[in-house]
Amino acid sequence: MKLENYYNLEGSRISFSRQQASDFAKSVAGDFNTIHDVDSKRFCVPGDLLFCVIINHYGLRQTMGFSFSGMVGDDVTLILPEIEAREISIYDEHDKKYLDVSTNGDRSCEPALIESLTRSYVEFSGHTFPHVLVPLMREHNVMINTERPLVIYDHMRISLDTLDLQSVELELSESLFRLYGKRGDVALNYDLTSNGKTVGKGQKKMVLSGLREYDQQRIDALVETYTERKRRYLNGGQAN
Repeated sequence: MKLENYYNLEGSRISFSRQQASDFAKSVAGDFNTIHDVDSKRFCVPGDLLFCVIINHYGLRQTMGFSFSGMVGDDVTLILPEIEAREISIYDEHDKKYLDVSTNGDRSCEPALIESLTRSYVEFSGHTFPHVLVPLMREHNVMINTERPLVIYDHMRISLDTLDLQSVELELSESLFRLYGKRGDVALNYDLTSNGKTVGKGQKKMVLSGLREYDQQRIDALVETYTERKRRYLNGGQAN
């Protein structure tokens, strides 16, 4: 994964074109959420891309938390503060905050370890829909708006027992769904493993909006459309 292909960095200023963000979502994360399409009216940069950029820029710490407070568009330029701190907030040029990062423990800038962890982490997103979200929605008799589906990251966190590792993989351990009227959040807990041994824990938490009563026919149609978009892209066509 040549991460530098998916963003533009000038000094401490970082930005993302629609094409860069869309290519990352589809080719790296396997994420075919329509909000990452180049022509989407609700376009936003994948949270997984921000996650990768931050770790590559500041290094991997044993414990890291990422809290998202805004959706980054192609018209946003973020400022990466060049500071040594355990708590970092990422703002744009107009002092609007998009991300808080908290860190603790040892730090590693080992390229192979960072590549392994970030790639495994973002590839995990490619299995979230439909494999994880659809069964959870069915169980709780709710679903997202299939005409305008919107699932966004709220936070991510990782905690490693050690950084003396060559590679890291993810294994889903638990899925939790909490409802708040027409909104809900999904927490995906997972184990971080290396050579078959558990070396840490992590979580991805997503917010689902516009929930309504579950309708199997509409979910089936959404899954079919999503799967077809993915198939076309993998076969060299356009997913949009």
